[in-house]
Amino acid sequence: MDAVTVVPHQAGTARLEDIAEPDPALGSVLVEALAVGVCGTDVEIAEGLYGWAPPGRERLVLGHESIGRVVDPGLSGLSVGDLVVGIVRRPDPGPCPNCAVGEWDMCSNGGYTERGIKEIDGFMSERWRIEPEYAVPVDSALGSLGVLLEPTTVVAKAWEQILAIGPRTFWDPERVLVAGAGPIGLLAALIGVQRGFDVHVLDRATSGPKPDLVAGLGATYHSSSFAELPLRPDIVIECTGVPALILQSLMQTAPGGVICLTGVGAPATLPDVWNQSLATHLVLNNLVVFGSVNANRRHYYRAAKALARAEHAWLEGLITSRVAPDEFQRALDRGPDDIKVVVQFE
Repeated sequence: MDAVTVVPHQAGTARLEDIAEPDPALGSVLVEALAVGVCGTDVEIAEGLYGWAPPGRERLVLGHESIGRVVDPGLSGLSVGDLVVGIVRRPDPGPCPNCAVGEWDMCSNGGYTERGIKEIDGFMSERWRIEPEYAVPVDSALGSLGVLLEPTTVVAKAWEQILAIGPRTFWDPERVLVAGAGPIGLLAALIGVQRGFDVHVLDRATSGPKPDLVAGLGATYHSSSFAELPLRPDIVIECTGVPALILQSLMQTAPGGVICLTGVGAPATLPDVWNQSLATHLVLNNLVVFGSVNANRRHYYRAAKALARAEHAWLEGLITSRVAPDEFQRALDRGPDDIKVVVQFE
């Protein structure tokens, strides 16, 4: 069967190749792929910056944003034809305390594994297998748009933590600022609107689909700088990972606010004055800054509910390019107006 594979830590090794059928050891549920989303992590793995092959193997099957149709449900309780998404992370076999209670997204010792990223083959193949407990059913009405479920889990978790942290004091938030209008930022904005917040999205794009997608949510789009924003948000969800923007967002947040960092950017050297003034600002304004990554089963459930409530036409607008498996390199070389690019198997 066809699959996109790569040698981790070796740039230029990604290729479409014929590989063996998936090992039953990966799970009793056999799934035929419909689509696989491509994100920055996939690009980094293809560039040789990240990733681990399965033990005893040289190559790793890429892809962790999945949607597929069940071919053989085994003893899972699923039915042939059901749409499912595969949960990405597997707990540390030790396990650490968090993994032991199903909070593997908060693994404390790094012993976890991840489909398509760390030591387990991913989903960018014609067929894949998965354990029943890691297969998440998707409403058939959503169809291949279910490929957006995994990235939505990232922001479902972020929102869960924001709303858990905020009530540390009397808190009545109204305004939300999302920095970055990529897939994570737009999905964070979607959930913010669904929760009734006044949502603002900041991005450098002045044309293309991003401004219209934000407007389609009923949110407000800004292409100005942080300093020019006409608001002080109560909640900031930072999705760019750009250090200078992170610092500016911290300085812009209203007293008592919560800032969630979801993006990881390149290292940068910042003036010492930022470090000094930032510490003072955080303390005097009672701000909370935290990072959030990955998701557990609970977040997949909440993400599925968020997508079910969204307009399908709006979700379709997030997918700006669909490519065939033999054109996967186009998915890795995203254009300036691309938001979510998917490899379409069906």
